[in-house]
Amino acid sequence: MKNKFARFISTIFVPPSFTLIVYLIFSLTIETTVQKSLIVFLTALVFGFILPIAMFVMMRKKKMISDNDAMIKDQRTLPYLIAIGFYSAGLIILIFTEVSKISIAFWFCYISNTIITIIINKYWKISAHSMGASGAAAALFFTFGWSSFVAMIITLLVGWSRMELKCHTASQVIAGILLAFASVYIQMKIITGL
Repeated sequence: MKNKFARFISTIFVPPSFTLIVYLIFSLTIETTVQKSLIVFLTALVFGFILPIAMFVMMRKKKMISDNDAMIKDQRTLPYLIAIGFYSAGLIILIFTEVSKISIAFWFCYISNTIITIIINKYWKISAHSMGASGAAAALFFTFGWSSFVAMIITLLVGWSRMELKCHTASQVIAGILLAFASVYIQMKIITGL
């Protein structure tokens, strides 16, 4: 039962899920016009959710990734590089359409944190699930303060699920949580100037 619950959490809360959740919240709360809200949400939906998931499914079908958890760290580099391309396209759209600095800053973090993950991944398998959850929690905490505490609880739940499924060690999960939270919070502070 515990293992099934961990699998459910790990599947529902893949990193692209957090992109969609955070940008839905941003589109409903911080964007100043309906047009900008739609742009933010649709950019997240297409470039942060649909395309990354479609790419992963395609790479699984072609056996370029051997399992749904991408357990072999060397098989993660190509999907990360392709994702940077998706994120870069999304960033251009967000900058060009002049959405809020917060939306742009967090989107930039997807690119920079993925580059950091690629570098770490050459030597060690850090938890991308934990990074996705923690980065989202950091963006919400930066924007809304302690009212976003639910995101931190979800981050811990995601970390637990990755350890329960034996996808990552405690150190890989903790490193993912701490690195993503600090990285996103600091970058958003610098980029927004808030």
